[in-house]
Amino acid sequence: MMKRIVFVFCFIVFSISIHAQTNYAKLVNPFIGTGGHGHTYPGATMPFGMMQLSPDTRLEGWDGCGGYHYSDSIMYGFSHTHLSGTGIPDYCDVLLMPFTGEVKWKNNEYASAFSHKNEKAHAGYYEVLLKKHNIHAALTTSFRSGMHAYTFDAAATEGKVLLDLQHRDEVLESSFEMINEYEVRGVRRSKSWATNQILYFHMKFEKPVKEFGIALNDVLQNNMRSASGKNIKAYFSFDVSNNKTIQVKVGISGVSMENAKLNLDTEIPHWNFATVKQQAEDEWNKELGKIEVKGGANDQQVAFYTALYHASVAPNIYTDVNGEYRGTDLQVHKADGFTNYSVFSLWDTHRALHPLMSIINRKRTADWINTFLVQYKHGGMLPVWELSGNETFCMIGYHSVPVIVDAYQKGIKGFDTKLALEAMTNYAESSRYGLTQYGQQGFVSNDYDHESASKTVEYAYDDWCISEFAKWTGNEAVAKKYAARALNYRNLFDPTTYHIRGRVQSFWFSPFNATEVNNFFTEGNSWHYSFSAQQDIDGLIKLYGGKENFLRKLEELFTTKQAMSGRDQQDVTGLIGQYAHGNEPSHHMAYLFNYAGKPWRTQELIHQICTEFYPNNPDGLIGNEDCGQMSAWFVLSAMGIYQPTPGSGVYALGTPLFDEVKIHLENGKTFSITAKNRTARNFYVNNVLLNGKEHAATFIKNTDVENGGELVFDMAATPDKTRGINKVDMPSSKVSDADFVAVPFFNMNTNKFKYSLPVKLQHLDPKAEIYYAIVNGPAKPRFIRYEKPFALTESATVELFASKNGKQSARIAQKFYKVPSDRTITVLSEVHPMYTAGGKDALIDGIVGDANWKTGDWQSYFAKDFVAIIDLQKVRPVKYVGINVLQEVSPWIVYPKEVVFEVSNDGKNFTALTTVVNKITTDAKGPEVQQLGASVNATARYIRVRAKTGGQLPAWHESAGSPTHIFIDEVIVK
Repeated sequence: MMKRIVFVFCFIVFSISIHAQTNYAKLVNPFIGTGGHGHTYPGATMPFGMMQLSPDTRLEGWDGCGGYHYSDSIMYGFSHTHLSGTGIPDYCDVLLMPFTGEVKWKNNEYASAFSHKNEKAHAGYYEVLLKKHNIHAALTTSFRSGMHAYTFDAAATEGKVLLDLQHRDEVLESSFEMINEYEVRGVRRSKSWATNQILYFHMKFEKPVKEFGIALNDVLQNNMRSASGKNIKAYFSFDVSNNKTIQVKVGISGVSMENAKLNLDTEIPHWNFATVKQQAEDEWNKELGKIEVKGGANDQQVAFYTALYHASVAPNIYTDVNGEYRGTDLQVHKADGFTNYSVFSLWDTHRALHPLMSIINRKRTADWINTFLVQYKHGGMLPVWELSGNETFCMIGYHSVPVIVDAYQKGIKGFDTKLALEAMTNYAESSRYGLTQYGQQGFVSNDYDHESASKTVEYAYDDWCISEFAKWTGNEAVAKKYAARALNYRNLFDPTTYHIRGRVQSFWFSPFNATEVNNFFTEGNSWHYSFSAQQDIDGLIKLYGGKENFLRKLEELFTTKQAMSGRDQQDVTGLIGQYAHGNEPSHHMAYLFNYAGKPWRTQELIHQICTEFYPNNPDGLIGNEDCGQMSAWFVLSAMGIYQPTPGSGVYALGTPLFDEVKIHLENGKTFSITAKNRTARNFYVNNVLLNGKEHAATFIKNTDVENGGELVFDMAATPDKTRGINKVDMPSSKVSDADFVAVPFFNMNTNKFKYSLPVKLQHLDPKAEIYYAIVNGPAKPRFIRYEKPFALTESATVELFASKNGKQSARIAQKFYKVPSDRTITVLSEVHPMYTAGGKDALIDGIVGDANWKTGDWQSYFAKDFVAIIDLQKVRPVKYVGINVLQEVSPWIVYPKEVVFEVSNDGKNFTALTTVVNKITTDAKGPEVQQLGASVNATARYIRVRAKTGGQLPAWHESAGSPTHIFIDEVIVK
């Protein structure tokens, strides 16, 4: 009897402790990231839920990608799908807006003012007061369904709700049906980032509809209960004379209207808003409670749990309650033993979001991998950036691979490994985005595909992941092949600048400026990719000439005063020197000091980033949230650990932000992280214990985490510069280079000459031998060992490779051109600094380019006319004049309106020769090339050419009214 009493007492105490636990949902501030360029939304959703029920305040523009921006004061209504922190807009489907009085169909007319002082939100809940008609709106959700509660002004007797199916992106088709006085349903198929997004909905009202109307193209129709078209709107009127609140439930589906109803009826079968809200809070408390933190400032705890919240809103469930989903073939399938998901921002999230989830969401991670594999089955490829069954091909690399490999390394199974390896190699050996050239010669050149330097670097990392996975699963041939490809980043490492540097054909692109954001890099510059060999950090240190040189260059990254240059790139924000925390390629770099024996510098930088770039306010994200990546970085770093190389199983140690962290694992174990003596000033790590034992290393392994245990940091105000300096105590990341030989390069700045050209060759490794052949025709190349520079006197192609210890590099080739020597050019207009083609002589070299403006062979003249004078050296007969120009309107390149040619014998007094008018409009979006020229009959020494700017971008362009580029690569005089 006594034992029973004790058991009951313990159960009661346990129950009380559960109910008294921290309400993590209310620690979340969903407004973080809704200001600045965070692009988050503040509305209600569930952990990884299909529905994101949130207010819309912005219809377009980069800072409207999430549908809401904190600087706005007008609200259009509440839609049911939203993207979290992306850089391209989509979603915001099926808008509802409560109102009273006359029906207004246009969004600028039915929109209402609101104030942030009357707005509240936490995880799973949102509310606001709409000022226009004094209507209080509250929102909450389940996973695939949601609930609205609209409370009207006390004086109102009739409340109305507007449904707008045209809202936001381009509607391809939509339909709507009034089923009865309580229910409506419909479908919306639209085009934006996802070019064919399909969303079905089923909607129920708690009160009967007293009156309704349907509008087509904003014109009210008579006696219609259903409609189809591209601009469908409807209103519903209700009696609120007694009860002022109208409640609406909505279920959504990517499969069918029937499934949308099934999702709704299964998840929210009642009308108790408080119950749905509480269930949402309970789900969020369960999710957020996987990590407990103590200590730190209250704002830091709010920032932490908001970050964990943002890391848990995507990817999104894309499976209905009956297991059906729409695949990447846009057909309906049934999930077998897994939950299908959507919204995979893998270029971003493979770095920190997925490594975090492999700790606290192992079962869900397996579901994501199985989703990848069915996308391969249905759509023919692993996802790059998938959205609602649509592959957007946004960003670069094949970064579903590291997600799979990192999970497998950590013991997450439950997927077909043979199929996974097949899917990985299928993408890597495809012809997409420069991969054919990459596979043949070990790098991508920009004349072959743009953003070539970034692609080469990221492909090499993905290939290392494939190699590791093949090794673990017993395929040695694939492992060996991809281990060699994993070192291809070295083919773009320039030892003269110690930077990753883009190539055009086999030449380094010149002039080189490491700060320049240009078409060789993806959302960044050379600084951001010169430390991006996560798979071979030890090898990278070797390329830099050892730890001291590496540390010197790494320090320069964070301390340089050089400003960003080149193209304006909105994503590159959060700068510390040239480190850009607001964009993902930089995210591992502060941890690289650990790999070279300077961990205290890592601690300084991580502390700075965590305390300066993640405040508790709407501008609390320094860049796009990117579906959880920006926040996942903070979650891991605030705990004191980070994985620079997903797939390695190694976490570099940083500096914890809190006194204590407890990670509750799915296996029932707990991994605790304690920071003794931690204060705002005491952020240096002077000693570490792992499970009670002295731990001199500046890293731990994933097995240390998943087995449970305790990591204790002893914190101080000054660094211990003797810790982590021994090789055994540093994290290591390396790829064997025994079978790898980098390709050689040309140590010169031009491939064009008038008389002769000395050709100089060089190699990354001074011990490698270089062989070259001069190719003039179809004869088989005869290779000669390079010993000293050789001269070219005629146009030719030079082929070359390197050899070391019996191993050969890939063979590469470079064309050389002998150009006309009978003319010079003086350019009177200022060339755009990003597009110089190597100088003015490129305009008279006799080489006409193709429609690829990203090769570096084209010159740009922005927002101005192009004016130049050709000097033929003496008076000569002239039979033809022209210029070779390019048009691709999307990147602002437009043909000149006309080209005026004039002639002179003294270079001072010019007379008109001919004018050629461009007849191709900006409706021809390009890319395309034309010669604007004409046959003439004249004698002259000087030809002046004026190409008049194409003017402003057309009305259809997203930047309509902005000035344009003239792209020209040749002034032709025959």
